[in-house]
Amino acid sequence: MNLGVRWWCLLLCITTAVCDRVYVHPFYLLSLNNTNINTCKELEVREQLVKTFIPISIESHITSVSEDSQNEEERKHLNVNFLRDPIHTVGARFYQKLRFIHPGDNILLSPIHIYESLLSFYLGASGDTANKLQTLLELGSTSDDPNCTFRIDGRKVLSALRFITNGAFHSRESKGLLFSKLSCLFSAPHVHLSESFVHELVFSDVNFYVRSVDFSNPAQAAKHIGAFIEDKSTPRSESLLADVDPETSLLLASYTQFKVALKGASLLKTPQEFWLDSDTAISLPMMRVIGTFEYKCDSNPSLSIVKIPVSKSVFLLLLLPTNSSDLAKVEDQYSLMPSVEWMQKLSPRWIQLTLPKVTLKTIYNLQELLAKQNMAEVLGKKANLKLLSDTDLTVGKIINQQLFEIGPSGADQIEDPPEENEALKITLNHSFLLAVYEKELKVLLYFGRVTNPLQGN
Repeated sequence: MNLGVRWWCLLLCITTAVCDRVYVHPFYLLSLNNTNINTCKELEVREQLVKTFIPISIESHITSVSEDSQNEEERKHLNVNFLRDPIHTVGARFYQKLRFIHPGDNILLSPIHIYESLLSFYLGASGDTANKLQTLLELGSTSDDPNCTFRIDGRKVLSALRFITNGAFHSRESKGLLFSKLSCLFSAPHVHLSESFVHELVFSDVNFYVRSVDFSNPAQAAKHIGAFIEDKSTPRSESLLADVDPETSLLLASYTQFKVALKGASLLKTPQEFWLDSDTAISLPMMRVIGTFEYKCDSNPSLSIVKIPVSKSVFLLLLLPTNSSDLAKVEDQYSLMPSVEWMQKLSPRWIQLTLPKVTLKTIYNLQELLAKQNMAEVLGKKANLKLLSDTDLTVGKIINQQLFEIGPSGADQIEDPPEENEALKITLNHSFLLAVYEKELKVLLYFGRVTNPLQGN
């Protein structure tokens, strides 16, 4: 063997050995470059340098300076693929708890917005609180020292999250899709908030407000918050604001509106039957769309899956179990299988799809759902939020509200569209599941169960 060949063999052996032993998690690839927080000492210094301000009162009509300062998004050179599975996993955990709280009812949650709410607190957390949030958010292992964390640069994770949501909801070609979001951070009077923390949460295309509220009178606080939200023209609900803890010093609320007008869908003239269970049916408006859609039928349980494009960047999955009794088995799959498995092996089919108009209005307190997961202490009264405020905080409710609608495009039809004899006929006339994904990365935006389409009206 000549000398050149020997060198090539040696190089190949070394390369193989190294590749066989070294795995770099994408989170660390994300956080190693240009990260400002790597050591416990640096974290301690940053806590001491927190610059704070007092938010203006909710009753004031003056615009807060912090709301005018918007960070530029780090869109370039971001590897955002790593967020898909953590968002899926976090959403699945919360969904499973909602199944027990609301058995038999409609359920809808937004995994990506739940993730964003929890990530917001991660940006302001230190010590053991940051460790627990880092684990909850599936951001890899944490430090053995309860007073040291931030192996992950949360600000870069937030930038990646914004990249996904902006790509999904703010595409220039979003005809048929309407999305809006309002986020509000309410703090008790005289609570000082970190300027850098608030600036991290302010970015373009999202309405974000910071206001102070006197929580010592819960009824009055709920009234002021309700009026404030109503003034911002966002659908709202006061059901989770009536029993605010008077000791609350911080409350985060996010309200989203997602409306889809299905291209080519027409409303049927005659109401159709929808089965609530094997013995009970109701009549309700249904619509029909005929076209080529990606489709498959799985077994165990028997499940029809139809993929419908909503916009250039978003698509809808409709999951219809053949038997209503199999619905729970499909819901179990949400937790047990990878987030993209439902989309594998879909193939184009000419389909006549009949489905109900859907309106879902849901509102959840993430603090309550954390307690159901035996994690109430994560953002409890002893939470360490030194990067959020120099004041000891009591985090009250963390509200996520969703308004979700699927309807026909254009005006209602006077006559029922004709049956398409050669098309595969699929009718969603009993309980089904739906999932909304961002197209490019397959990130789960919404997931829900529809047991009664009239329940949200």
